[in-house]
Amino acid sequence: MAEDEPLPHGIDVHIPNAARMYNYFLGGKDNFPVDREAAEHVLAVAPEARRLAWQNRLFLRRAVRHLAADAGIRQFVDIGTGLPTQGNVHEVAGEVDPGTRVVYVDNDPVVLGHARALLSNATNTITIPGDLREPEPIFDSPELLSLIDFAEPVAVLLVAVLHFLPDSDKPAEVVARLRDTLPPGSYVVLSHVTGEERTTSARQGAAVYQRASSSVTLRGRAEICGFFEGFDLLDPGVVRLDEWRPDHDAPLASRGLDLPTWFLCGVGRVP
Repeated sequence: MAEDEPLPHGIDVHIPNAARMYNYFLGGKDNFPVDREAAEHVLAVAPEARRLAWQNRLFLRRAVRHLAADAGIRQFVDIGTGLPTQGNVHEVAGEVDPGTRVVYVDNDPVVLGHARALLSNATNTITIPGDLREPEPIFDSPELLSLIDFAEPVAVLLVAVLHFLPDSDKPAEVVARLRDTLPPGSYVVLSHVTGEERTTSARQGAAVYQRASSSVTLRGRAEICGFFEGFDLLDPGVVRLDEWRPDHDAPLASRGLDLPTWFLCGVGRVP
């Protein structure tokens, strides 16, 4: 992101932005000094954050590949998508079937501006504004409905997004409302930070986000498992990022066996 370029309306370069911080962890350039400074504060107390960000990204890719190749899903809705990077949903699913339809949804003007620019040439792929806390308007959007057919199963991705909803937003109810909107045979892919291991470091890292565009709420395994109520949970259940259907031939450097359990993830099917 060139810092001398005019900025779209709604972008504040004086407050750390969660999406831009994540982009920095992944080695991207779509961030500003304020984001890099905040991200470095996280890395100072949780140096594993950069590798965990990559583990989260790899989980997303494996889940999408499984749903496209093995479950036959041909339409995906990625809510809280974040800034585009390598191996986006439409790219991974498109390797299985180039006709796969993908809708990216976010409420962040930074994400919306960059996603629309970077994905302008992608086929069967659009980016729309939307807020996870209000799933019904997302699924009623004419733009979304121009690509997504709710007569067929849909995969909804909630990857590293629910921890940005405080308890007051009732995230479990949000997921339940979303589940009830989806046709049978649909899927929800979910990952969430947890503070049950190395609690002090996890809390210190989460505290940095209190000064950012979105605060982080750490939740325990029981709460994260609760998001899958009413779903048929796919094997291996709610597990660490690197334990969800790992690529056993992946290089050791890309695995997370020596990392703390600061993320849990899973995939649920709507019965």
